Amino acid sequence: MKHLIVAGVPRSGKSTLSRRIAKEFGWQHVCMDAVIAGFEQCFPETGVDTGISVNKGKSSLEILRIISGKIAPFLRAMTSEEEYDHKNGPMVIDMYQLLPEDYVRCGLSSTCRILYLLTGDVTPEERFAIQKKFDTPEDYTYDLSDEERMEGCEYLVEQSRLIRGQCEAHGLPVYETAREREQVFQGILARLKEKKEEFL
Repeated sequence: MKHLIVAGVPRSGKSTLSRRIAKEFGWQHVCMDAVIAGFEQCFPETGVDTGISVNKGKSSLEILRIISGKIAPFLRAMTSEEEYDHKNGPMVIDMYQLLPEDYVRCGLSSTCRILYLLTGDVTPEERFAIQKKFDTPEDYTYDLSDEERMEGCEYLVEQSRLIRGQCEAHGLPVYETAREREQVFQGILARLKEKKEEFL
């Protein structure tokens, strides 16, 4: 049995797609944001911290690299065949902080498939306009000032391009979701239906 990791930058559709996959196939949806928040609040000494304590003052890219390097071995243990009850079926794991290089380094391909959702095929200004148009009160970016939102768009486009380069180097699937997101999701769901037996 294999699990599926839906990784990528914030606001690329990871949670939306993961919920749809879980519903379509009857898999468990695990949102790693909640797990990372638990580490951050209870065990900040691990370095799994989004910038509120031990990583305060570091750039978003530095924090991404730190958390990815620490969370990849955790995911490897979490999805180990010896530790996971197969009767529960596959998990679809929705997460931001996992770089392709760490997925490969930790041998996660033995227990998980992965795909990345990115928004690097647009400029930061285009991403800003798209995000502002589609933001809802449920989105963490909804109440940000335009200055904060623009700063976030700049680093998310930068991170998308970094992740794309690593995906290409390691032959991992990557999808751009800034435009025509629904069509991208339909294509992913269709491919998963064709390969569903690989996960069972």
